Amino acid sequence: MSRARRKRSPKSRWFPLVVSSLAALIVPTTPLLRNDQPATAQQAAPPAAPQANPLDQPLQLAYEARKAYANVQDYSCTLVKQERVQGRLQEQNIILCKFRVNPFSVNMRWLSPRELVGQEVSFIYGRNGNKMHVNFAKGFKKVISPWIDPLDPRVLQHSRHNIYEAGIGNLIEMTIKNMEMERNLNKTQVRIADYTYNNRPCYRIESVRTERNERYYSYRSVLYLDKETKLPIRTENYDWPTQGGAEGGDLLEVFSFIDLRTNVGLTDADFAR
Repeated sequence: MSRARRKRSPKSRWFPLVVSSLAALIVPTTPLLRNDQPATAQQAAPPAAPQANPLDQPLQLAYEARKAYANVQDYSCTLVKQERVQGRLQEQNIILCKFRVNPFSVNMRWLSPRELVGQEVSFIYGRNGNKMHVNFAKGFKKVISPWIDPLDPRVLQHSRHNIYEAGIGNLIEMTIKNMEMERNLNKTQVRIADYTYNNRPCYRIESVRTERNERYYSYRSVLYLDKETKLPIRTENYDWPTQGGAEGGDLLEVFSFIDLRTNVGLTDADFAR
């Protein structure tokens, strides 16, 4: 499994889940001329073109991702994730995942870390009172019900996200929402580069916020969009730099969607438990 070349009770380990206004530039128009008034060079000069916003191109790529995802009914992948929860960077998790768009359905089965091997979470929106079913890892003492509300406060003891926020579709929508907000604020620097991740040619979009704002999710983010499918296959978020910390900020979270396969024909049997 390739890596990118650059660079939240105590007994409830059951969920290390997965899971941007620029004011319009007003250009003075050339005064209306009388037919008998010769135009001077200054009068004849065309209005200056509005300056492009750094997030224009990333937003266009994100809109293309949304359009591509509209053709996705379901998908499977291996999710590789690592999150900083309550100030502590957790171990890397490797999870076999299945997702269905409608009704929104999720199945996750852990391959690592060792203490979570075999753990499985299944969810179908609109079924079972909108509760997740959890098969605990082997050897785990089952002291709670296997049916869990996704918004149970204990979830956020082990993950930065709940199950409603999981998956590529949610990632695309949150990316667009944040980019549109940041475009209006116009305080984001962007660098786009060609890149290869997991043997997939990508656009690597790195966004850095130049000043603190409570509306920002992170200081720096990196998004990898597959050039062929146009879908995101990796996202990274970093905290604001601190004295003595990493120059680009400490890692908050990373989610990678490896071996992504779309429209594989998933049914209720893949999610119902």
